[in-house]
Amino acid sequence: MAEHHVNTPLTEEVVMAFRAGDVVTITGHIFGLRDATLIRMFDQGVEVPADLTGAVCLHTAPGVKVDGDQFIKVSIGTTTSTRMNRFTGGLLRKGVKAITGKGGLLEDSTRLLQEHHAVYLGLVGGTAASETMQIEAIEEVWWRDLMPECLWKFRVRDFGPLIVGIDAYGRNLYLETKAQAMEAMKQLHL
Repeated sequence: MAEHHVNTPLTEEVVMAFRAGDVVTITGHIFGLRDATLIRMFDQGVEVPADLTGAVCLHTAPGVKVDGDQFIKVSIGTTTSTRMNRFTGGLLRKGVKAITGKGGLLEDSTRLLQEHHAVYLGLVGGTAASETMQIEAIEEVWWRDLMPECLWKFRVRDFGPLIVGIDAYGRNLYLETKAQAMEAMKQLHL
């Protein structure tokens, strides 16, 4: 297991150095998005107002206070990624190099991450307080009518630790763990 401290935007060279189980911390920018944003982008075909080349996307719908044009962070945690699995290919085709959330992605996304030389970085549930502190600023908010599922641009410092749950070589720790658990369950019934 290696540790990587990286800056965004991510390059293919950087992402290809990550292996499943490695620990990553990120400094730079992360884009927050969730179901409504992804539906607008891919089901409704609305052009993304930001360049996602080399981007890290976080599955989130943050809690914020609005003061005029300012968004003040309250709680910026992550949400479960599997329900947004169907949008993985679209994000990767737009140049996204890392998707971050809880719970991993499904097997078809593992193949897509491998094809596009991208990764899934897992967060531990219940760490919203820590994540919120690592976000230095909310720099941009697009599609405010979708609040809180807007498209967010966060400036982060040492965001993580994130675990490489699915690497660009097709290794998926979530599927491996599930298989190990199923095998253990079989042994319990002997």
